[in-house]
Amino acid sequence: MAEAVVDNAPAKSGAPGSKPARFNMAFLENISQMPMLRQVGLLVGLAASVAIGFAVVLWSQQPDYRPLYGSLAGMDTKQVMDTLASADIPYHVEPNSGALLVKADDLSRARLKLAAAGVAPSDGNVGFELLDKEQGLGTSQFMEATRYRRSLEGELARTVSSLNNVKAARVHLAIPKSSVFVRDERKPSASVLVELYPGRSLEAGQVMAIVNLVATSVPELDKSQVTVVDQRGNLLSEQLQDTALTMAGKQFDYSRRMEGMLTQRVHNILQPVLGNDRYKAEVSADLDFSAVESTSEQFNPDQPALRSEQAVNEQRASSQGPQGVPGALSNQPPGPASAPQTTGGAAGAAAAIQPGQPLVDANGQQIMDPATGQPMLAPYPSDKREQTTKNFELDRSISHTRQQQGRLTRLSVAVVVDDQVKVDANGETSRAPWGAEDLARFTRLVQDAVGFDASRGDSVTVINVPFAADRGEEIADIAFYQQPWFWDIVKQVLGVLFILVLVFGVLRPVLNNITGGGKQAATDSDMELGGMIGLDGELASDRVSLGGPSSILLPSPTEGYEAQLNAIKGLVAEDPGRVAQVVKEWINADE
Repeated sequence: MAEAVVDNAPAKSGAPGSKPARFNMAFLENISQMPMLRQVGLLVGLAASVAIGFAVVLWSQQPDYRPLYGSLAGMDTKQVMDTLASADIPYHVEPNSGALLVKADDLSRARLKLAAAGVAPSDGNVGFELLDKEQGLGTSQFMEATRYRRSLEGELARTVSSLNNVKAARVHLAIPKSSVFVRDERKPSASVLVELYPGRSLEAGQVMAIVNLVATSVPELDKSQVTVVDQRGNLLSEQLQDTALTMAGKQFDYSRRMEGMLTQRVHNILQPVLGNDRYKAEVSADLDFSAVESTSEQFNPDQPALRSEQAVNEQRASSQGPQGVPGALSNQPPGPASAPQTTGGAAGAAAAIQPGQPLVDANGQQIMDPATGQPMLAPYPSDKREQTTKNFELDRSISHTRQQQGRLTRLSVAVVVDDQVKVDANGETSRAPWGAEDLARFTRLVQDAVGFDASRGDSVTVINVPFAADRGEEIADIAFYQQPWFWDIVKQVLGVLFILVLVFGVLRPVLNNITGGGKQAATDSDMELGGMIGLDGELASDRVSLGGPSSILLPSPTEGYEAQLNAIKGLVAEDPGRVAQVVKEWINADE
């Protein structure tokens, strides 16, 4: 089929100002002459392209929204939204998580506005403000005690929730009613439920702090009656019991802390000398946690000492006869005197004289006392006793020894030093091992730093070994493409590129095709003028066009012979040069 394309058709003469009008008319005529389905698709495509372009522009210019709070639990959401709206702060709600998002630039101002309006996250616990409410006249004592207990529980829960690792807490108090009978007295108890942040835990010291806090807040509450449980059901207060495993854990922690303290001392003494990453030091401490008590008593027999001496010298003489109650056995009358059968000398006479009677001489005359001039009496019997008691003490020493737990029994320190780096006059670096004197100085420094004691069996070892070149992965700086500002720039650039591709790759070819800008594409896709005559079948209903600066559509064969003839006459009258060129092309094609 011959082509009906005319490349050298003469331009239509006219005023320069009529060119835009002709362009608009051609654009509208081309759209009106298209099939209805193609017109709808074209309009939908144009609208979709424009909508996508606007969406990309808005996406590239969309501000960074951040959550106002991590959670709105315990807050009045409506009050929060009203406060933000009154402050002209834009916000929107994330549909999946329900978080309230505001612009990153307005985040601090929004929180300040909420704080000024009295809107703040709360844990929902009711404290002593419950007692500020008006109580009815007929409120019973039970209700008053219950309100006080609820208030105390809320205050304790707020205090426990203020700890760093605790997200929320609940406290339950069991306070029995007081009784006047001692045998019916019961002690109060308490239970604490703590909700921890994900990935966090409470140490034994923190659990002990919670137990003491609750125990000292309730009268007569013993620490053993306080139970602490986390949200996973773990009994945390069990860690406070002095079990063997708990003691072993405490001893292990104490050992690690002491080793860390000694290692830090080594770092402090070697770092200024050797520099960072030029040495490695490790300390191992052996500790004795056994509790030993001993008591010893020693005597020195070579050094006796007189401690005390007691002497008793007793002499007793009776100047009276027996006395007492008559009839007593100790007060018997003397027996009857018996006259001697024979008379003896003075000794016999003196022996017969009773005590207290006048003494007589051998002649029977009384013996007179020259001092008093009175007759001398026979002496009464007398007792004499001497007693001496001496107490001696030996040199004695008593010692009571109680060894402290965690006593350091042995210390081992190992230090490895890298080769020294030397820089020559040319700026070149070289490595050389440390000398024996340098290592000896380092050893003395380490010994003095850790408190070396040779009698205890301590050992300090300092050796020189060159370090490996690859010392592990080093933490690199954050790359530029991981910075937040980089993705903002990328988003802007992608938006601009997408708009350019949409305009020059989609909209411009479509408009050129409609207005006749694509000459060759329109000519190849349409039918020639010569195929209009005598053509029937599958292409009989197609329109034909004449190519040129502006394509002219001719009626299809189905519109009738008269319509086709009138269209050709009008074409010949309007542009005879183009028609002549078309006829010339037909003749050349037939040849």
